[in-house]
This record gives sequence, C-alpha cells and structure tokens, in this order.
Amino acid sequence: MSTQSAPAVKAVKVKQRPGDRLFSGTAVAAGYMILVTLAAVAIFLVIQSIPGLTATGETASLLSTNFWDYVWPLAFGTIWVSFLALLMGVPLSVSVALFISHYAPRRLAQTLGYIVDLLAAVPSVVYGLWGIMVLAPAVQPLYAWFVENLGWFPLFAGPVSSTGRTIFTAAMVLAVMVVPIITAICREVFLQTPVLHEEAALALGATRWEMIRMAVFPFGRSGIVSASMLGLGRALGETMAVAMVLSATGVITFKLFTPDNPSTIPANIALTFPEAFGTNINVLIATGLILFIVTFAVNAVARWIVSRRKEFSGAN
Repeated sequence: MSTQSAPAVKAVKVKQRPGDRLFSGTAVAAGYMILVTLAAVAIFLVIQSIPGLTATGETASLLSTNFWDYVWPLAFGTIWVSFLALLMGVPLSVSVALFISHYAPRRLAQTLGYIVDLLAAVPSVVYGLWGIMVLAPAVQPLYAWFVENLGWFPLFAGPVSSTGRTIFTAAMVLAVMVVPIITAICREVFLQTPVLHEEAALALGATRWEMIRMAVFPFGRSGIVSASMLGLGRALGETMAVAMVLSATGVITFKLFTPDNPSTIPANIALTFPEAFGTNINVLIATGLILFIVTFAVNAVARWIVSRRKEFSGAN
C-alpha cells in the first residue's frame, strides 16, 4: 500500500490596503532617513576636518604647534568634567529611582516621577544661569575651606578661585542635568523587576533593603550601566551650561577649585567659532569630529548593554 503525501498548503498572501502600504513605506523611509542623516553628518565632518587635522601654527592662528596638541587639553577637559558629573549624578539618580519605585507612597511616587521628567525638559541655558549666578557664589566659601584645610591633597590644592567658576562647579551643573535622564531609566528598570523574585526574598525573611540588594540590583545592573552611559553622552555634548559656568584657561590639571581650568570641546567651539575664519574653522570642525566619535562610541556601547537585557525577558 503506497503512502500518499498530504497536499501542500499554499500560503495565502494577504492583500494590503493602501493605508497599510502608506504607513509601512513611511516608517521604512523614516528609518532610512536617520541613517542617511547620520552618514551625511559624518561625511561633512570628515571632509571639513581634513584641513584642520593637518594644520599647523603657520596656517591656523588657533594652533601653537599642531592640531593634536590643541585638541588634547580640550578632550581631557571634556572627559574629566563628564566623569566628575557621573561620579556625583549616578548615586543620586539610583537613590531617587529606588525611592520612587520601592519606598515612596504611590501618590508621592507619581508626583516625584512627574518632577523628574520635567527637569529633563529644562533648557541648558537655564542651568547655566543658575550655575553662574547662584551655585558658584554659594560654593566659593566651601572651596576656600577645602583649599585651606585639605590643600595637601592634590585635588584640593590651591590657589582657590575667587569666583567659584571652576571645573567642579561645571561638573555639579552637569550632574544636575544628567540626573533626570539616569533617574527615569533606572526607575523603569527597577519597576520591571519580577514580582516573584521580590516576594520570594521577603518570604525568606529579608528586609526591604536586603530584597533590593538581592533581587532588584542584580536584575537592573545592566540598566543602571546603560543609563549611566546615556547620561555620559549627554554630559559629553553639553555646550551652553559649561560655557557659561566654566572659567577656562586651556590647561591640563586635576585640581578642582583653582581659577585655571581645562576647557571642553563643545564649550570651546561655541565660544571660538563666531570669530574663527579660514583654516581655524576647519580646526574647530575637526575637534567636533573627535567629539562626534567619542559620543557615538559611548552611545553605541550603551545600546549594546541595553540589548543584553533581553536575556531577562523571560524572568516574569
């Protein structure tokens, strides 16, 4: 008796309506437009940066020797002030996110969540005005106390700034600016912790803090790291607030409270570009290319860390 194969089932092709085709095409075009825009910006920066990368002090008045000697102090200042901002902003952000997600009453948590989201919408120039008119004069006596009593420590060595417009003040302003971003992301990550994991820890006799340490932090570790790196990307690219607060002299120093402070790439471009001409413009664009590469790398790493959270998708 011969066996007969079952008839093949023909795939039914669903006919798309004009609206579906229009929406699908628009979505695909928007996605490609992002890639095209990013590629166009990168190509523009590379082409315009070539004269600046090869410029010397004879062809560009901004340079004393060559481009790399010019950009190195700016890159140092950009990374140093961003590191200080994260050092202050990340613990505060994680603490606020934990309070909102696991400690605060529901109504208070909702109010704090709205306030955190609104802080992210404040323009950077407002933070700059607050930093230069309120924060800097308020912390200057504290800087003087640190230099007088702890000046033996290299970071607190003098002389102290008389205005308070130091690299540490700029870092505090940046910390306030990145706190809403990091807090919002950490809050959502902590709220996604599997309820069964939290209840199991509490059922075993753990306190609320022990439950957070054993269940919430392990689940949200990658989210905290990715949120911190996204905040780092914001701090690296901040322009107006740093340009308004920081009294920069272009030096390379780790001292926090002195009047001689390193500048940052975005602030230097904003302050120097209006008066630049000729090859100097290419030099500034080349520094922007360096910042573009650093920021793109930071966001790419953050995106990679966020994608790793997919391994927790079945935890619920």
